[in-house]
Amino acid sequence: MDLAIIGSGYVGLVTGACFADVGHNVVCVDNDPHKIEVLQAGKVPIYEPGLEEVIHRNVSAHRLRFTGSVQEGVDNSQIVFIAVPTPQQPNGDVDLSFLEKVAREIAGVLTDYRVIVDKSTVPVKTGEKVAESIKRYNRHRAKFDVVSNPEFLREGCAVGDLMHPDRIVIGAQSEHAIDLMKKVYEPFMAPILVTDINSAELIKHCANSFLALKISYINAVSAICEASGADVEKVADGIGMDHRIGRDFLDAGIGYGGSCFPKDIAAFIAISDQLGVSFDLLKEVQRINAAQKKRFLKTIRETLWVLREKRIAVWGLTFKPDTDDIRSSVAIDLVADLLREGAYVVTYDPKGMEKARAVKTIATAEFAASALDAVRDAEALIIATEWAEFANVDLAIVKEKMTTPIVFDGRNLFDPETMGQLGFRYHSIGRASVKSD
Repeated sequence: MDLAIIGSGYVGLVTGACFADVGHNVVCVDNDPHKIEVLQAGKVPIYEPGLEEVIHRNVSAHRLRFTGSVQEGVDNSQIVFIAVPTPQQPNGDVDLSFLEKVAREIAGVLTDYRVIVDKSTVPVKTGEKVAESIKRYNRHRAKFDVVSNPEFLREGCAVGDLMHPDRIVIGAQSEHAIDLMKKVYEPFMAPILVTDINSAELIKHCANSFLALKISYINAVSAICEASGADVEKVADGIGMDHRIGRDFLDAGIGYGGSCFPKDIAAFIAISDQLGVSFDLLKEVQRINAAQKKRFLKTIRETLWVLREKRIAVWGLTFKPDTDDIRSSVAIDLVADLLREGAYVVTYDPKGMEKARAVKTIATAEFAASALDAVRDAEALIIATEWAEFANVDLAIVKEKMTTPIVFDGRNLFDPETMGQLGFRYHSIGRASVKSD
C-alpha cells in the first residue's frame, strides 16, 4: 500500500521504516528541512537499535523516501498517518497545536478520499476535533475518514515492538477505513482490536498510566523494604511470578522519566478533571515518582554529608538504556541537583552525551570519554541509567580509580553482597546498604 507518515520523530520514523520493511511504499514527511536533509543523506537523527539498518535497506529498495512537502505525502498515499509531537503544557494539558496545524495542511491539499490516521498520543475526543478541522478547511470537499491507531513503542525496543506487536488497536467508524487499516497491518500477523475512536484514544493513556502505576507501586514498596530489612528484588520476583501481575515494570529505581509516562499521566489527569472525574490515583503515582528521587538524594546527602566541592561520577544521562533520548530524564535532574549543591560532577552516557551537552541546567558538568574515565578520583559514583555497558564493567578497576569507593545504585544494577566483598560502600533501592570492612 502507499502510505504517508507526517512527522519523522521517534514514532514516525520507526513506523515509516517498519511499514516499508514489510512491503509498503512509504513517504515520511517533516517540516524540519535539516532533518529531511540528514535523512536524504543516509543519516539517522536519532539512536534506536536496528533502525538505521531498516532505513538504509528500504531506501535502497525504493520503498522509503523523505520529503518536506505535506502535499507530496498526501498526493502519493492512500493512508496518511499523523505522528507529530503533542507536548505537555504547564497545566498538564496537551498542546495539540502541531496536530491541528497538520490537520489544516492536509485539508488544504486533500482532493480525493484518504484515511487520516492519528498515531500521536492524544486526549480522548481528539479524533472528533481532527475530523471537524479537516472538514472545515477542506476546500475541495473531498471525502475522508479519521482513524485512531495508537502506538505502543518502547524506546530502545521500538523496531522490535512494531515488527512484533502484542496487539493493533484501530478506532474507527467507517468499515472501509477499517478494511484498509487491516490491510496495512496484515503482514504483522498480530491480534487486531477494533473499537470506536474515543476508546482507542483512551487505551493508549490507560496503558501507559497502568505501567507507571506498577513502577510507582514497587518504588513505594522499596521504601518499606528499606525500613524493614526486606529485599525489594525478592519481593518483586515473588509477586511477579503471579501470572495475573507479571514481573515486567516491577523494577525498583529512582523513578520513571522519558517523553511518554510523565506527559501522558499529566494529560490523563487533566483530561479526567475536564470531564469532571478526578483521577486521584494517578496524582498519587506522580507524587510517589517525585518522592523516589528525593529519597535517593537524601541517601546521598546523609552518606557524603557535604556535597559542595565533592567529585561525583554519574553513569547515565538518558531516561532509559538503548536510546539517546534525555527528555524528562531523572538522570539529568539528578546531575542538575548535584551541581546546584556545589558538587563537581563528571558524567558519562553511551549514547546521550551529545544531546545532554545542550542542556543548560547541567552545562557546568564534565563529560567523560568513558565510564572508567568518569570515576577517576571520584568520591562517589551514582548509577542513574541501567546501561548494559555499566553492568559489564570491571568493578575492581572502578574501585582502584575512585578516591573513596562509595556507590549509589539508582537502578539496582549490582549485587550488594558482591559489592561488599569488593570493598565498596554500596547503597541501592529497597535493599540493605553494604559497608565494606
